[in-house]
Amino acid sequence: MKRSQVAVYALLLTGWLSAACAPFAVAQGPQSAVRINGEAPVTLRRTHTPDATKPEFTGITVMPGRGMEVQQITAWFPGKGEMHVLASPDLKQTASMLNNRDTANGDLGYRLGAAFLFPYPNRIRGKLSSDGKMLTAVWNGRSVTLPANNVGAHPGAERHAMHGLILKGKVTDVRVTRTAAGGTITGILHCGDFGGHWFSSSDLSYTITLTATNVEVSIAAKNVGNASEPVALGWHPYFALPSKDRKQVRLHIPGSVLTVVDNYDNVFPTGKLMPVAGTAYDFQAPDGKALGGQFLDDNFSSLERTKGAVVVKVLDPAAHYGVEIDGLSPEIRTVQVYAPPTQNFVAVEDQYNFGDPFGKEWGTMNTGMVTLAPGKSTQWRVRLGLLQP
Repeated sequence: MKRSQVAVYALLLTGWLSAACAPFAVAQGPQSAVRINGEAPVTLRRTHTPDATKPEFTGITVMPGRGMEVQQITAWFPGKGEMHVLASPDLKQTASMLNNRDTANGDLGYRLGAAFLFPYPNRIRGKLSSDGKMLTAVWNGRSVTLPANNVGAHPGAERHAMHGLILKGKVTDVRVTRTAAGGTITGILHCGDFGGHWFSSSDLSYTITLTATNVEVSIAAKNVGNASEPVALGWHPYFALPSKDRKQVRLHIPGSVLTVVDNYDNVFPTGKLMPVAGTAYDFQAPDGKALGGQFLDDNFSSLERTKGAVVVKVLDPAAHYGVEIDGLSPEIRTVQVYAPPTQNFVAVEDQYNFGDPFGKEWGTMNTGMVTLAPGKSTQWRVRLGLLQP
């Protein structure tokens, strides 16, 4: 995603990102006047347990006008106070950025917070239209036309589709249950067939729950059309690094195989898979491996599960801070990790699929897209926890 030539993103990174990663966050201000894509953000808040000795989640803000994207998560850590879990601008900056500076496809949405991705995370290649704005991809002999919304920065880079079609989707029937322990937000996104840009029609049902120990997100995708369709779900969370000392941050990824890409500009899969053991991409040790100066924009697979979950950890020892990301759905087959050495975040993207899932480079391999017959559903589910290394 990250090498797209959207100039505003590069400008914004120099400003809001350092503040967004600050270790001592302040609560978001009043939201009554804020609208994002015409809809008010929704926040769940809870007060941390008095005299708690372990970190606790204290809040989450989502944007129903932007596919229920998570704008921010907050957590309280003993001796430190409340902290931002996600690298994201404050709510007013987010609204300005998404309302006034975004692309038609909503691409700035996956450059902050934690955007949800459907019906395809990652990249899809295809035959470009004459104006370069659209591309045609083929699945099981059926063609579909998608926005060619991303391109690398290098000369000759190939435009491609990326990160799905719900970035500006409006979630309806939003219901909020608040309790002293946290609460739950639910809603429905009626995707249709995206104006003819997908193979069938889908509904997404969201359930987002906040407790002291966890933030859990479940998205059920149902084919409500008349034809079979391939779908995949994922998200794009930027996890903040409070110490701002990225070199000592440790990453644990339980993936033994890496997808080989053409380069870090296109980031197109070649169809080759490489074992990570003995390489710089081996993050399988229980306490992870320090990032140092290593650049990552890579897809890990052959994922080991612990009690059914794909457990990824982002540990910031200098800040005595950490986040655990548990991929709970069996359909989560890959984890894309984006970690540029110049920025204080790590993006950990639990997704069903490999990149370019319709590409000929994969041959007959299962690339993770789930085929839904009419009336059938699939569920993506991820849980966050807090660690204090």
